[in-house]
Amino acid sequence: MSNLVEHARRELEILGEDQETIDGYLKVIQAFADMGHSGFSASVAIPTINTLLQFKNLKPLTDDPKEWMLIGEDVWPGEDRIWQSLRDSEAFSNDGGKTYYLLSEGAHNRHRDPLHESAKKGGE
Repeated sequence: MSNLVEHARRELEILGEDQETIDGYLKVIQAFADMGHSGFSASVAIPTINTLLQFKNLKPLTDDPKEWMLIGEDVWPGEDRIWQSLRDSEAFSNDGGKTYYLLSEGAHNRHRDPLHESAKKGGE
């Protein structure tokens, strides 16, 4: 067992976590340890893993139609069409993904500020 896993076990026990929770965390930490990162590569991998675990995107959203899902009439009735990002569930668009707004910034369908511009498909 790696030093990282032992450190994690000790800290989780001090925190008072139950054994089932500790075992779950240790599986993830062991998988990370098994990747054999050096100090430098770990410093790159950890923020990437953290971002992915939060369902955040690693690159900016684009206007690629494959990244946006049109919300159906059964969920979003009315004349205004709305798309939701498949890469960032809090991003919504009224123009098929060319621009979008984020719920976490207080925006909604009638109040679209701040409005973000999507990157062009394929970086064009």
